Amino acid sequence: MKESVSAPAPSFSAGDRTIGGDAPCYVIAELGINHQGDPAVARSLIEAAALAGADAVKLQKRNVDRILTREGLDMPYLNRHSFGETYGEHKRALELSESDFAGLRDHAAERGLHFLASGWDEESIDFLFELGVPFFKMASADLTNPPLLRHTARKGRPVVLSTGMASMSEVERAHSLVRELNRSIALLQCTSTYPSRFEEIDLRVIETYRSAFPETVIGYSGHERGISVSAVAVALGAKIVERHFTLDRTMKGGDHAASLEPQGFAKMVRDIHHVEEALGSADKRMHDTEAPIRLKLAKSIVTATRIRRGETIQQDALTTKGPGTGISPAHLDEVIGRKAARDLDPDRVIRPDDLV
Repeated sequence: MKESVSAPAPSFSAGDRTIGGDAPCYVIAELGINHQGDPAVARSLIEAAALAGADAVKLQKRNVDRILTREGLDMPYLNRHSFGETYGEHKRALELSESDFAGLRDHAAERGLHFLASGWDEESIDFLFELGVPFFKMASADLTNPPLLRHTARKGRPVVLSTGMASMSEVERAHSLVRELNRSIALLQCTSTYPSRFEEIDLRVIETYRSAFPETVIGYSGHERGISVSAVAVALGAKIVERHFTLDRTMKGGDHAASLEPQGFAKMVRDIHHVEEALGSADKRMHDTEAPIRLKLAKSIVTATRIRRGETIQQDALTTKGPGTGISPAHLDEVIGRKAARDLDPDRVIRPDDLV
């Protein structure tokens, strides 16, 4: 039986790695703002993510005064996760400096990780380009922001789009806009709630995206509790998985509750790679390792009564029993009517040389 042949799965190069195609799932530890504005915490997160098996760590980069109006900056923001009395103060407290970013990039590289960040404005995209990120990860909030998408796509590096809070038509428009300028693109199914309710995750959208965008790498950005959904996303075809990552889910900050701690993240990475191995081939076959089990458990054609040499074998003289070391019952019709080459005792496995 010939192996099935299908079109190569879409992929793109990002730094020293291939994402998509036959490459293993690319797993991103989204540090986001879980560093709480402290570069020392960010370094600890990077170290933990490397030990947990991530391929990349990702932060967020924004010019707070650029992305918010005065009204938005001055909006009161007093809650248990607030780092400032106004929303602007809160956001500024969580921003790392450009020199922090450079140091964290080097820290990640020393541990074999790609260093990424979501750029929320044109100035941040320019900075990340100069910083040398291998691709741009766009937040769901900017899927409907054509000026920023165009600015980013024109940089010439791959663009990965999260698609939370969006309709299919909005995803199609964003995809078309980026693809006109940049052919290296990925779409991540995402539900932008923290944590996401399981009934709103909609993993089947991964299949929808694979069908609608066959030349695009498809992935999953999750905010749910637990690790099982991410492995299922890979089984459905996700080639990128992004999950929020924290040192402690009880820490102050709005994203920690929807994040995985190091032990959970490591188990998720393990499960993802187990699923990839288990998916295997689409061609049904018997593995070499199954052969001895088949000999033990399968059935053979066996004599039910004594059969004399030269006697024509009748069906009522035969039965089926294990082990499977003789002629398979699948060939029973071919044995009936043949002559015995020798005397055959009852309860004997029939082999090809027992027949004339």
